[in-house]
Amino acid sequence: MTDLYPPTSPYHHGMLDTGDGNHVYYEQLGNPEGKPALYVHGGPGSGVPQRPTRAWDPERYRVVRFDQRNCGRSTPHASDPAADMSLNTTQHLIDDMELLREHLGIERWLLDGASWGSTLILAYAQQHPERVSEIVIQAVTTTRRSEVDWLYQGAGRFRPEAWDRFRDGVPEHERDGDLLAAYARLMENPDRAVREQAAADWLAWEDAVISDEPNGVPGMYSAREADARIAFVRICAHFFSNGAWLEEDQLLRNAHRLAGIPGVLVHGRHDMGSPVQTAWELAKAWPDARLHIFEDSGHVGSEAMSKTVRTALEEFKNR
Repeated sequence: MTDLYPPTSPYHHGMLDTGDGNHVYYEQLGNPEGKPALYVHGGPGSGVPQRPTRAWDPERYRVVRFDQRNCGRSTPHASDPAADMSLNTTQHLIDDMELLREHLGIERWLLDGASWGSTLILAYAQQHPERVSEIVIQAVTTTRRSEVDWLYQGAGRFRPEAWDRFRDGVPEHERDGDLLAAYARLMENPDRAVREQAAADWLAWEDAVISDEPNGVPGMYSAREADARIAFVRICAHFFSNGAWLEEDQLLRNAHRLAGIPGVLVHGRHDMGSPVQTAWELAKAWPDARLHIFEDSGHVGSEAMSKTVRTALEEFKNR
């Protein structure tokens, strides 16, 4: 079920000029006349997988993928210390999505994504509900400060030795303060060696969090090339130390704005980075969403989770 279709490569790609010095890479796959869908990647800062997709019916879907600001093939890249991170916020990304929709002449689109991608999807859909036909989310997050605090501190009770190493990655006088802000400062250091070490320490903690999950992959976050590691951590630290510029509980409190948009939420019971509580709360606040919880899965996902996502995409393609 996971690999429903033959590999589908982009039929078109381009760079969207945002008007403030940023250029956002995007690509289109499938049928130019098909049902529009936007894939929203996680991270923030992961970038779009640079490989074909097999998840979408290439005859029925027009799939758009894009690299969010400063990562992937978008420019300037966050591995360059000259890249201005003040121009990369949740609102900037929402505006980029809307600019891309207008640029491509799309009226409404299905939104699909996971992890950080779910936060961005929810924030966009609550601002522009009339532009969203359906939503499919895996590994639900809303990037509340309580969720961020859990991932970068609370989860340390399960891996105290790994969390100590994460804490010790910042200067000693900052270890009892805001660790994420301290990492954000390290990632702005003009010395590349400092940025590389901070990125390595951060990613080692991300790897540790998922290491005990079902289907956890050793070194999953660290297994990317050097510039991508630096960009990922710089963007993550920037967003999370600022609470993604969202009010606490904003996306749950405003879930009523999603009324009438069908949603499918897919979450692993053993998600160590994003406990299932958030998915449960969102499903209660959004009556049009169906929540599927999987006992064999964590943040990394599983075959059963992937199958449910594919089933939702198959269902919605005819809607």
